[in-house]
Amino acid sequence: MRVIKSVKSIQQFIKKAKAAGKTVGFVPTMGALHDGHRSLLRRCRRENDIVVLSLFVNPGQFGPKEDFAKYPRREPADKKLAKKENVDIIFIPTAKEMYPAGYLTYVEVERMTQGLCGRFRPGHFRGVTTVVGKLLNIVMPDVLYLGQKDAQQAAVVTRMVRDLNFPVRCKICPTVREADGLAMSSRNQYLSAGQRKEAAVLYRSLKEARQSVAAGNRLATVIVGKIRSRIARESSGRIDYIGCVDADTFMPLKRIQGKAIVVLAVWFGRTRLIDNITVQA
Repeated sequence: MRVIKSVKSIQQFIKKAKAAGKTVGFVPTMGALHDGHRSLLRRCRRENDIVVLSLFVNPGQFGPKEDFAKYPRREPADKKLAKKENVDIIFIPTAKEMYPAGYLTYVEVERMTQGLCGRFRPGHFRGVTTVVGKLLNIVMPDVLYLGQKDAQQAAVVTRMVRDLNFPVRCKICPTVREADGLAMSSRNQYLSAGQRKEAAVLYRSLKEARQSVAAGNRLATVIVGKIRSRIARESSGRIDYIGCVDADTFMPLKRIQGKAIVVLAVWFGRTRLIDNITVQA
């Protein structure tokens, strides 16, 4: 396993690998790796000759009052996990390497980023698409692996790849969950024991929503109302949003038709958790 910190060095390595006919899979992360990341790395390992993992806490996707400074950074532990998963390259650039002095260029996907997390975290998705766009140009992968837990992010990145003709395939992998259903996240460690127990209501409410759709309920207001009631009844969570959106465009739906995603974001204390579930009408 090689640890590379410069853009020039990793590009040279990847060019040589591709010249030798190797396929390259890429898992971009902000570190603090958990079993969700591990599942992405394992799939990447099965399907590619070269596995590249990036560790970069991207300042561009954090707002001024968000948790950039305290976001967990566990580089030694991340390296150990990566080695166990047979990662070939870990790319760990500095902010200065990614955004040198005088940096002026950004990538923005319109419409899809206006609602949900985009509404509550202005500028977040511009930061995501900019850094992912840069990483794709740097790593030049054949396949990009993303997690379904960050459903809006995955949809936005997929749209960016399509619209800007990046020569890469996007694969969205299933959410990995704890035993009680809570989606694995690097931010889960912020939760107190009581908040952690309460947070399990998110997946319970999403499963109930899927059952409701399967039973014939199609109105988004009804589905959202049931989720809202259950979260309020079973936890102290403070809701940012609950919505039903089209699975491809992430536009809000009044009525479920075809494939849709039920999404939510809820605060437990100072920790904001997101989750989602796919439904089919």
